[in-house]
Amino acid sequence: PPRSTLFPYTTLFRSSTSKMSNQPDSYWIVPNRIEMDQAVLRFERQADTVQTDHIDWGGRFSSVYGIDYRYLTAGGYFSQQSLLENLLYGYDPTEIYGEVYIPWVLNGMVIRVGRWIACPDIETQFAPDNYMGSHSLLFTYDTYTQSGVMFTFCINNQWMFQGAITAGTDMAPWYPGAIPTGFLGLRWVSKDNRDSVYTCLNNINNAKFRTFEEYGQTMGHDNFNYIVSTWTHKFTESGSIHTNTEAYYMWQFDAHVGGTPSAAPVDQFGGGGLGAPIPGDAAAYGVLNYTEFQLSKKDYLSVRNEYWVDQKGERTGFANAYSSHAIGISHNFNDLFQVRPEVGYYRGYWQPAFDDGTKMGEWIIGFDTTIRF
Repeated sequence: PPRSTLFPYTTLFRSSTSKMSNQPDSYWIVPNRIEMDQAVLRFERQADTVQTDHIDWGGRFSSVYGIDYRYLTAGGYFSQQSLLENLLYGYDPTEIYGEVYIPWVLNGMVIRVGRWIACPDIETQFAPDNYMGSHSLLFTYDTYTQSGVMFTFCINNQWMFQGAITAGTDMAPWYPGAIPTGFLGLRWVSKDNRDSVYTCLNNINNAKFRTFEEYGQTMGHDNFNYIVSTWTHKFTESGSIHTNTEAYYMWQFDAHVGGTPSAAPVDQFGGGGLGAPIPGDAAAYGVLNYTEFQLSKKDYLSVRNEYWVDQKGERTGFANAYSSHAIGISHNFNDLFQVRPEVGYYRGYWQPAFDDGTKMGEWIIGFDTTIRF
């Protein structure tokens, strides 16, 4: 049946060695201050895909308000909040889609139409569904949402195939930068259900940065193409110890430093309009691992490590190699209340990039709560 869910998500405490901004790290960008990261309201009806005797339908509408909206922004969906005004707090309708399940095509087919969260990532945009309150750099700078039509086919118990046509990375079909873009995904699950590999060609087009006139000036939008793969392994049958490893390689032509610009005046969280052009190709690539340990029925430990390269500064504004290492504990008091303390170290190797380009690295200590209704 249809249902609605509200996830108010607040950060109780965040301390950092940076003073102005924690960027190019994401989500927890405001140092040494209490903020509300996300309040999520969701309405949905889930299609019944575990039967084979009738067509069924579903849909989802998820909205977010908080400081994290800027990382969910797609051009054309109230995007002026970030791309024109660079507001600290904002609203984003992150998921707006309907879908139909047809059981008689192969072993089942789902057709989805609308805007959805990009499929292949370990991490998710909604805080209650993520392993930790903070996020990796690798996740921060890939696609967040896609808008279009997606077909998912269950071939058998081990193989799933997907194909989609979208409006490009983080763009609505009516946005000036929108461009027809392909997507292909293939997922394999082992017979013992301990291993899975999910590989996607996420965004397939000419990979040229989109430049256009908007807000009375020359603006633009990222149009990178990339291949991404995630391997998941359970060390124990129950999954009490498991690991996820993700890697991608992305490329773009005739890009601009810093990628998609905000037309707002420069402040510690961005702005300043279109960055300097980068002739030829610009690449970003890296690898990320999460390893999870269940400590009790109410507690688990997360360990995150990554290495990521922004070769010419197209994604972060700084040509740099980065690493991050973080560890956190999640404690669930009950089904409605969760706390997640963590500590992480983020490092650049080629030039200062943190705290508005003044530091080579930063420590972040955070403590957040999630309340569900």
